[in-house]
Amino acid sequence: MSCTVDDRKQVRRAARAIRDSVPTFAVDVVAPNASRHDAWTLDAVLRDRESVPPEVLRELALAGLTLQPVPSQAGYQHIVATV
Repeated sequence: MSCTVDDRKQVRRAARAIRDSVPTFAVDVVAPNASRHDAWTLDAVLRDRESVPPEVLRELALAGLTLQPVPSQAGYQHIVATV
């Protein structure tokens, strides 16, 4: 298996775990050619959050993802993480 396949699996696994652990508006996996980060990217919007909850940070860490800076918005938390 190539690095790209492993990276994609890591991001998908984290996306599923986040979708299952906290209320979300959306959780997407973005391919490197469509991501402005040029890497497999997890893009999520969490409901009723002002910050990133510990369970999400844990899933990102377990998957080896790096949290990217995103401006916060009132009432929800936007998360972008790359592998």
